[in-house]
Amino acid sequence: MHEILVETRKFYVERREYRVAGGDPAIRDVVVHPGAVVMLPMLPDGRIAMIRQHRHAVEHDLLELPAGTIEPHEPPIDTARRELIEETGYRAGTIEPFVEFYTSPGVMTERMYAFIARDLTWVGQNLGPTEKITVEPLAELDLRSMLTQGRFEDGKTIAVLATYFLRTGR
Repeated sequence: MHEILVETRKFYVERREYRVAGGDPAIRDVVVHPGAVVMLPMLPDGRIAMIRQHRHAVEHDLLELPAGTIEPHEPPIDTARRELIEETGYRAGTIEPFVEFYTSPGVMTERMYAFIARDLTWVGQNLGPTEKITVEPLAELDLRSMLTQGRFEDGKTIAVLATYFLRTGR
């Protein structure tokens, strides 16, 4: 059984029935999401282009890595290229897959595709009419310090920065 409970522009909530061997059926409400991307934009001077934006769901501004929702039939790497320009104003000369993960697998299908963007060229932000995003380039050392001090509240930013620092040994 799959029953759509709520449908929105970006996701829907579906009630699902699962058969468990030897047990009663399990009913779960699942947020079905098309997936998203997050980018680690490496500026030519070695800093990382972070963004600050207001998140209405938590009612305050967050410092995060740029990200965005995958459009129907859009490959994640194309979403990453598009969202990087929209949110930061930078076009990537090279963009490479970095890591993939589920954002909240207990309740949601959203898979996050992380990319490292390099060889950045400024082309100007292309924000939507309701978006207010400022770019805040920060040094890796500062970001690592902020991460270890628990100063980030955004899960995707924590996951990608931690993976980056662990892999590079920085």
